Formats: sequence, structure tokens, C-alpha cells
Amino acid sequence: MAPEETAPTTPRQATVETPAAAPASPVDDDLPLAREAQRAVRVLNPSGSVTMPRPPRRRVFAVANQKGGVGKTTSTVNLAVALALHGNRVMVVDLDPQGNASTGLGVEHGAGTPSVYEAVVEGMPLDEIAVPVEGIPSLYCVPATIDLAGAEVELVSVVAREARLQKSIDAFSGELDYIFIDCPPSLGLLTVNALVAAEEVLIPIQCEYYALEGLGQLLRNIELIKAHLNARLRVSTILLTMYDKRTKLADQVEQEVRGHFSEIVLDAVVPRSVRVSEAPGYGQSIMTYDPGSRGATSYFEAAEEIARRGAKLAARRDGKNQKGGN
Repeated sequence: MAPEETAPTTPRQATVETPAAAPASPVDDDLPLAREAQRAVRVLNPSGSVTMPRPPRRRVFAVANQKGGVGKTTSTVNLAVALALHGNRVMVVDLDPQGNASTGLGVEHGAGTPSVYEAVVEGMPLDEIAVPVEGIPSLYCVPATIDLAGAEVELVSVVAREARLQKSIDAFSGELDYIFIDCPPSLGLLTVNALVAAEEVLIPIQCEYYALEGLGQLLRNIELIKAHLNARLRVSTILLTMYDKRTKLADQVEQEVRGHFSEIVLDAVVPRSVRVSEAPGYGQSIMTYDPGSRGATSYFEAAEEIARRGAKLAARRDGKNQKGGN
């Protein structure tokens, strides 16, 4: 008799039992989701335990660049939120008639809303105009309405028209660590008001071909205002924005800016990011819209750098004053 044929058997995959409560491996912290969560906690600071150094006296920044689309408003909003989330008292003055900073902070700025126009043109105190930003402790916004578009014409005949904003800021009774003035994309009278009111200028520079075009004109205007209207004014900070690491051009612009402006350029660089662009559509900063994103982390690092540089400069000045007193 022929031997009995047996049907071929298919190998079965071995099952491996895993313990129900296996301890998490340290490698889990390196997962993208875990890293994003860590960045989000760092940016949002929910416990309030992490603070950035507060300056010994109020710092007033004009965020200026007459070229549009370089990230002035985005930088103003996100730096202000980052500092406020980490223990600083901050106010944003929206000096652009488009009112984009007000939008990004979720602040009402429709027609009829008390705004920076009333402060600059009519002399209304900022105490009656500044409103707290919802969800962000110690952050206030002076909104801008479309009325501001006619302010430059109305101020032509006003005495000391270049110092109207400075007068309003000086009269503000609240205690603040930082004031950020979001300038319009021009070198008109509104920008001049911002530069007269400020002590420091923060210039966002886009990492693209036309980045340095017109920058010389801005720097000349700053020198003129320093010579004739505000001797305290200085360009203290340059922030590189919209950096695309995939292009050689972005790297070339960065090297050129760092070579020319040296130590006033922040080490933190803001990448080009769709999430950063989306956030204002929801009335939020990138810090609250997507705190784990690269954009939020970059603005957090830039804010931290501004705070630490300011504290270091203040300590250096105190040291000089003590030596002079001795």
C-alpha cells in the first residue's frame, strides 16, 4: 500500500504575551508625539512655575520694518504672549490701521470700539482703552480700528504730533514690564510716533531675497529720530523670520544679517510655518493655537532670549553705576 499522504501544514505565527502593565521604556520620550507634548508644556507653562526674567524697569519696543509681510504683527503677538505666559506684565499697542495684532489676540476692534486712535488723536488715557486678553494672564491690548487710517492727516496741524503716543504711554497708570508697539508697514507719522515712544526697536527680517531692501532707509530714519526727537532710541533686537532650511538662500540671508548686525541678532530663528499663519484666523497666537509646534517653540526661545539679554544688560549697567559711585 502507498504511504498515506498528509496535507501540508502552514506555519502559524507565534503569539507573544506582553504583560498588561509593562513599564514605559525611556525611549518613549523620543517619540515625536512625546517631544511635541513636552514642547507644549514648556510653552504654555500651565503651572506658572517657569518664569522669564523680568526687567528692572519697563521696556518699550517698536516693532518696525516698512516692508510688509515680514512678520511684524506675528512676532509682536507671539513674543508678547510668550512673555506674559512666563510671569511678565505685557501690553501690545496695535498701531496698524489694519488691526491685525488685535485680531491675533482675539480683541474686538470693530468700528466704534475705543482704540489707539482716541489715544493718539483725542488724548484719551490708555487706561480707558487697554483691554485684557482672554486666557492670557497679565496681557493687555490697545486695539486699532480703521479710524486710525486717517490719523496721519488729522495730526498734521497738532502741536508735538510726533509725541502723541509717548504722552499716552507715559500717562498709563498700570505696572508693566514690556510694551510692544506694532507699527504699520510704512515710515509715516504713526511709525514716527512709535519710534518716539519707544526705547528699543525690534526689526523682524524675512529670510528671503528682498529682506535687506529698504532696511537702510529704516535705519536712517531711526538715526534721525534719535538725533532730533528721542536720544534714548536704539536698535536692540533683530529677529529672523520665515526661515526655510531647505533653501540655500535662507542660509545666505541669515549669514549676511548676522555678519552685518552681529550680537543684536537673536540666536532663535522663526521657521516658515503654515500653523503660524493659521493661528490668527482663530483669534489666537501660535503659542495657544499649537503650543507644541516648531513655530511656538521658536517664538518662546526668542522671547526667552530677549528677557535674558535685557536682564544681563541691566546687571551690566548696575555694575557700571556702582563702580562710578565708588
